[in-house]
Amino acid sequence: MGEQLLLPDELLLMLSEKWTCRDQQLRQLRTLVSHDRINLVQPKLHVQATTPSTVVVYGPCATGKSRVIQAYLESHVTKFAIVNCRECITGRHLFERTVAAVAASLWNDKPEANRNDTYNERCENLAALVVHLQKLLKMHEKFVLVFDGVDKQRESAPTLLPALARLGEYVSGLITIMIVQHPPPRFLHQSGVPYIHFPAYTRAQSVHILSRNPPDIFLELPTDVPDYDAEVHAEDKPWLWPRYCAAIWDSLAQNAARDLVSFRALCIKLWRPFVAPILAGDFGTRDFSRLLVAQRRLFQDETVLLDSIIASPTLAPPTAPSQDKPSKSSSAHELPYYAKYLLLAAYLASFNPAKTDALYFMKSTERKRRKKGGGTARSGGRVSQKRQVPRHLLGAAAFTLDRVLSVLHAILPDDLRGTVDVYTLVATLTSLKLLVRGGGLGAGDALEAGGKWKVGAAVSWEYVQGLARSVDFGLSDYVAE
Repeated sequence: MGEQLLLPDELLLMLSEKWTCRDQQLRQLRTLVSHDRINLVQPKLHVQATTPSTVVVYGPCATGKSRVIQAYLESHVTKFAIVNCRECITGRHLFERTVAAVAASLWNDKPEANRNDTYNERCENLAALVVHLQKLLKMHEKFVLVFDGVDKQRESAPTLLPALARLGEYVSGLITIMIVQHPPPRFLHQSGVPYIHFPAYTRAQSVHILSRNPPDIFLELPTDVPDYDAEVHAEDKPWLWPRYCAAIWDSLAQNAARDLVSFRALCIKLWRPFVAPILAGDFGTRDFSRLLVAQRRLFQDETVLLDSIIASPTLAPPTAPSQDKPSKSSSAHELPYYAKYLLLAAYLASFNPAKTDALYFMKSTERKRRKKGGGTARSGGRVSQKRQVPRHLLGAAAFTLDRVLSVLHAILPDDLRGTVDVYTLVATLTSLKLLVRGGGLGAGDALEAGGKWKVGAAVSWEYVQGLARSVDFGLSDYVAE
């Protein structure tokens, strides 16, 4: 009676302030991993606590599992060792790394004169690991051994995790903590093991954590505003940064950057482009609604989620209206030489009827269809009474892969090189959505000859004209009327 497992309130409060939104997990650690039982009637009387031999800590990536465990052990447990299993290649590497970590933790408590007595023993299997741990910990009452990321261990046997979970049954005073991400049911093959769950941070928690350290709006305080000093700047930072982080979460991070690390990296990446109008003097530091509308392009382009060595045009400062026209031509894809001709052949196969291929692409009919005054031999002197819609204004028709390859060989000025892989070009254009599947008999195989293809929605008449001009190809001579 009167006995309760406690951690000093000041220490628990300090850990809760440092690792916010993890109060429940710290209380569970206090209950499960505690060395002493403090008597509430006689606080100076310490009674040995009964702790489980194995504790499983699980949760998604970037939820603070490793950092919280390490901070708790450093502040409360004097003797512990942490083994990063991701750095271990084989099972023997893991065992020897474990023995070395335990020995290093115990050797730190010895005087300087005795630290040179290192423990160098081979550990090839699990039985040898048990023997070494019994030898090292025979004079110690409690020791905590943490296996961080043990579910990511390379070349691990199916029985490795259940065997590590039973180390406490053979080594007296050993507490094993296993940190995993998504443990399957009964993966330790035993019941009664306590679990501590670290759930993913919610929207409010993520914004709250990032709001604790807001970045500067101005790298250098403006000199043209006399009333704006460092104190006002310190008040504007925590006002603007949380609202900006909430907008990033609602637009981009909610679906693509859910973990805290990705969310923080995305917020820092877009912060400077977002506050650029404030630095230019167009908006004030408290005009968040107007600034959000003016910078909405940052929250609409999902390409900012990808890291690239090429600067994204979305992160570039907005240009003047007079400079927007040449940007359309620069947005075209920079394709290789043969990929351009393949896309031109696909456009002609989509918008030309198959029955006109012999007329437009056979070498023997090229001289017949051209006239001295321009046009083709099909156009007569009498004007047709039937009004026809230009074919490039109609929808793209499906074509087979063998047909577009025949058109490609017909429009190329030179023979196709033997080192060119046409199917790789098809796969590249498909990944860029310039070629899309249109069904057919070979729908299961992307490169089946009987499969149907057609050009994508981005391949318009203006786009193909610019593509043809880049390779000096007379597109109008091959388009059916």
